[in-house]
Amino acid sequence: MAISNFQEKLLFYTQQKSRISMELSNVQMDQLSASKSVQTKQQEYNAQLSALYYDEECGYGTEAYSQILLELQNEHEFELASINSWESQLDIQKENLETQLNEIQAYENTWQKLLMTAIKNDFVYGGISGGK
Repeated sequence: MAISNFQEKLLFYTQQKSRISMELSNVQMDQLSASKSVQTKQQEYNAQLSALYYDEECGYGTEAYSQILLELQNEHEFELASINSWESQLDIQKENLETQLNEIQAYENTWQKLLMTAIKNDFVYGGISGGK
């Protein structure tokens, strides 16, 4: 009976590890998305700066240039701050999931040792009683 309880507990830990691993994988994919977003936003910003610089109506050297440049910079900084905040949240989630995974692994190892001890005890008990 005890052996089946140990096995049930180990199956529970296996299920938990699987669930956490999937969540961890999703977080890592989100981190890749965030990195890609940063690159995309930077490319868009560079293209906007270039277009603004060479614009005939409000390009470099005009009165409107400084105003539009400042607006573009503020918008870009806000977008990057939002993405950085998201990345920070993802890092925290990743650390939490990794901690949970390590904790479950430690519990699983403990239960495996208990299972092995129970099997040995049952074997020794069975061997002693069978020999008498």
